[in-house]
Amino acid sequence: MQLDALNLTDCIERTERITLNTQRLTMSEFLTTRQLQDILHVDRTTIYRMADDGRIPAVKVGSQWRFPRQSIEGWLKMQSPVGATVQDAPLPNESDLSKLIPLECVQRIQDAFADILGVMLVVTDLSGRPITMPSHVCRLFTLAEHSAVAQQQCRQEWAALARQPDLQPSFSRSYLGLMHTRGLVRVGSELRAMVVVSGIAPAIWPPAETEIARLAEYLDTSEMEVRQAMSHAFSLSDDQKQQVLAYVQRIADIVAHIMNERNILFTKLRNIAELSRI
Repeated sequence: MQLDALNLTDCIERTERITLNTQRLTMSEFLTTRQLQDILHVDRTTIYRMADDGRIPAVKVGSQWRFPRQSIEGWLKMQSPVGATVQDAPLPNESDLSKLIPLECVQRIQDAFADILGVMLVVTDLSGRPITMPSHVCRLFTLAEHSAVAQQQCRQEWAALARQPDLQPSFSRSYLGLMHTRGLVRVGSELRAMVVVSGIAPAIWPPAETEIARLAEYLDTSEMEVRQAMSHAFSLSDDQKQQVLAYVQRIADIVAHIMNERNILFTKLRNIAELSRI
């Protein structure tokens, strides 16, 4: 069968469109090196090295590496903890730190350090709002928690700790007369939370009777209750206090490491979800 010039031109154009669409479909099944860089947050050289070593699914098209989309998605899922999936993984809201912190894990770490150091510990945000439950709670703090006014004062004082210009932990007096300090939690390049240490009796303790009377009135309780609570304040030697100052930032660094790793995991899961929509 012979084709006239018009029909021949039409056939060529249709063939070219089919070929182009086929190429687009084929290339959509692969990721470029740049796309994989955005997903993994590593440089091009690292991706090439992983491809050469067989540590990541890859094929070579001419002189360029290409990465099969489905294989990469499966590989990414294998890098995540067992049981984590795109569908059921909670994505963190950065304004809600409780979603960025694995609370049960951090709570156990906090409980252990509070017992070891013999002090009260709690993780808060930078506005002084508790994220974890306080560990090794001192009796005066328990009394204060029964008063809405005292609770607010406590949160304000913790927020003031976050605003201290010196990044190194140091002791200051709380409105209850006890010593407290903090270690700062950095996630990425931002300060996001604090580990607060409290409940430590100062060198002169208990305070004068006038101070006991003031606290009893402020906490809306009896002077006897205040005296009993004061007798349970944490008395530390000078060496123990220095140990607390040395450890509080290390505890904060552990919490920061956990939060950073969790943030990276959520980023990977988010990228897997994005990958499935490309």
